[in-house]
Amino acid sequence: MKTLIATALLIASSSALASPSETEVTLATTTGALTGSLIKADNDQGTVALIIAGSGPTDRNGNNALMQNNSLQLLAEGLATQGISSLRYDKRGVAASLDAGPSETDLRFSTYVDDAVLWLDYLRREQHFKKLVIIGHSEGSLVGILTAQQTPVSKLVSIAGVGVSAAKIIRVQLEAQPEVVKEQASPILAKLEQGQTVAEVPTMLNALFRPSVQPYLISWFQYDPAKEIAKLQLPLLVLQGSHDIQVDTLQATLLADANPQAQKVVIDGMNHILKLAPQDRQANIQTYNNPELPLADKVVSSISEFIKK
Repeated sequence: MKTLIATALLIASSSALASPSETEVTLATTTGALTGSLIKADNDQGTVALIIAGSGPTDRNGNNALMQNNSLQLLAEGLATQGISSLRYDKRGVAASLDAGPSETDLRFSTYVDDAVLWLDYLRREQHFKKLVIIGHSEGSLVGILTAQQTPVSKLVSIAGVGVSAAKIIRVQLEAQPEVVKEQASPILAKLEQGQTVAEVPTMLNALFRPSVQPYLISWFQYDPAKEIAKLQLPLLVLQGSHDIQVDTLQATLLADANPQAQKVVIDGMNHILKLAPQDRQANIQTYNNPELPLADKVVSSISEFIKK
């Protein structure tokens, strides 16, 4: 896969706002700089985890304009206490990587895979880590799976990843909508699955199927996560929360069952942002905007034990 990089220029500078052990690193590309945070554990044994954020305008810490929970920042800090270094980064077009974002029409799912490959190359060549691990959250799970097909890594952790294509997930979500919405959305979704764009989109569906986002959706829909994870020949951890109202535990089962090297761990009471939460939907969602809540107890221990063994 061709990457978007045209130069190997890499710049690292200490972040004035970060803790002493955290360094801001920048990857220069032809379309703008990608920026992330590197935490080197005090008792680092040469292992580093690349943490890949989920869907939408999610930054390196697991936050966006509508919610702040610091889930990925807390994960990185927790791993550091276990001697595991990490790098988490802002996606193209988000936060400090805003200027690197392509136009919506030009964005493809493979763009995110290319970027993850570049970050792993940076960790391997510039930071001299010996053991590279991928941790992908939500949509970042599939990004991580595809990245592991492109460049050598030691292990992969999927957190709250789905086991079916994104088109199937959208189709399930549409079942909860009024009949008129389903009737208009179904043929559009079918065409996109076939790789065909749709010029006219009803106003009520513009947010989901607007023409400018259709090329990205087509590029995303082509992947079946269970089939992709089955291609990997490395140790895998599939981590899921029992109170995740966005991704149910069946998805974790589909991923884990697809590869004999996969280990599945379901954390009781954990929701999509890695926090303990009630199963009630409204109470669960309230945790999405509470950065003071700690991670569920077993998140860091489950991941660190898997990485170390």
